[in-house]
Amino acid sequence: METLEFEIKINAAPEKIWTVLWDDLSYRQWTSAFSKGSFYLGTWDEGSIIKFFDPNNNGMYSRVVKNDPNKEMIFLHLGEIYDGVETPQDWGDATESYILEETEEETILKVAIKSSPEFKDFFEEKFPAALQNVKNLAENQL
Repeated sequence: METLEFEIKINAAPEKIWTVLWDDLSYRQWTSAFSKGSFYLGTWDEGSIIKFFDPNNNGMYSRVVKNDPNKEMIFLHLGEIYDGVETPQDWGDATESYILEETEEETILKVAIKSSPEFKDFFEEKFPAALQNVKNLAENQL
């Protein structure tokens, strides 16, 4: 596992960024950087299972390990979904963390992903665009 780290400074309050990250409509907008038509099913409650899909009903499922509103969200990735069928994977501690740090001038969104090498290039290509989407939505939505 390799930890990939991304961050972006956003001129918005943590509450606004949190809403952009996890509300259904804006989630679909910012995650379009990974796959147009991305969506999720489930809740963000700690301990719950959340399923992330592309428009072809493929994706992954994860457990919400931590949900500290407006501060931190952590998922543990458990397996893949193909044609709606869940297949567990032995990914160990494959986590994805979102941390919001408020400063006097802005909020810093930090993302850390523990990933296997096969996904590294994908994340390094797509995550900067996804975070730019989050920034644009948080700074420009009414």
